[in-house]
Amino acid sequence: MLIPAHTPIVVVTRNTHIERIHWGSVAVVDAAGASVVHVGDPDAYVFSRSTLKPFQAVPLVRDGGHRHFGFSAAELAVTCGSHSGEDFHVAAVTRLLEKIRKSEADLRCGCHLPIQYGEHNLPPRGSTFDQRYNNCSGKHAGFLGFCSLHCHNQNYLDSDHPLQVDIRNGIARLANLPLNQLWSGIDGCSAPNYGMPLSRLAMLWARLATGDSGIDNDHDSALSSIASAMASHPEMVSGTGRCDHAIAQASKGDCIAKVGAGGVYTIGVRSRGLGVAIKVADGGLGPLYTTAVSVLLQLGLIDGHELLTPWVDPPVRSMAGECVGQLQTTLKLARL
Repeated sequence: MLIPAHTPIVVVTRNTHIERIHWGSVAVVDAAGASVVHVGDPDAYVFSRSTLKPFQAVPLVRDGGHRHFGFSAAELAVTCGSHSGEDFHVAAVTRLLEKIRKSEADLRCGCHLPIQYGEHNLPPRGSTFDQRYNNCSGKHAGFLGFCSLHCHNQNYLDSDHPLQVDIRNGIARLANLPLNQLWSGIDGCSAPNYGMPLSRLAMLWARLATGDSGIDNDHDSALSSIASAMASHPEMVSGTGRCDHAIAQASKGDCIAKVGAGGVYTIGVRSRGLGVAIKVADGGLGPLYTTAVSVLLQLGLIDGHELLTPWVDPPVRSMAGECVGQLQTTLKLARL
């Protein structure tokens, strides 16, 4: 087993003393996969987790399923998102299921506490949740749409299902990797997931940003449609007050951002044709968001904006709200 050559990218201080060090890597590449800049180990293998969602939607869009079922741009965006389970997210997933004539029971993503809730924001007493509230329910609704479009069985999570074979082959072609060089695993929502070098994950996002698949016109068109939907409806890709949404808003849709579990973050920069992929080795979300915003600001890919302030070397606070420390990025990048 190879250990990635990550480097320290974020330190956490408490009363000015270093308490924790978060290691990781960053890769920035163009749509051809050429390196623009990197920190740490750009060849480190990482599972893509939810950063794969736009590419898992490609077969449906490539085959015209979004038009066949009359998906709106917002509904297409939620098939690529990790939504917060807010009312407008659940309503969008409900509409998707109605349009493909499926029900919540047909989803196979399972149920969890919606992302909008947490330790300091508990759901109202008596709240109940079903699979539509799962952050991956939009993706699964898209999977079911593909099955309905092609009259496939609904065992869409099976690795040998035509949908998953299509996705796997497409990912390998987009990343310019042989199939046997993709890691295979199962994501938190039970869907097949794939790992690849960090730089190849960045390449996927550069291709999404440019709409240049390197495969054919049908794939180009699918990537362009997906990118446009995500850029115009970033609230469907994440949710209120989240980093992905703030990056899209602050860049006026030029940067399409997507977090993945396990400390993975990706950004497609449409005006520059670049893909950014970040891995924080310990999976911490706080250091991950701080790194993502820092990379964009340092490289001049986005201007400073008050929407991004919560993730610019944010304070560490006590339970009473007192500032007791700080997350500080240590990586240094030159402006492009």
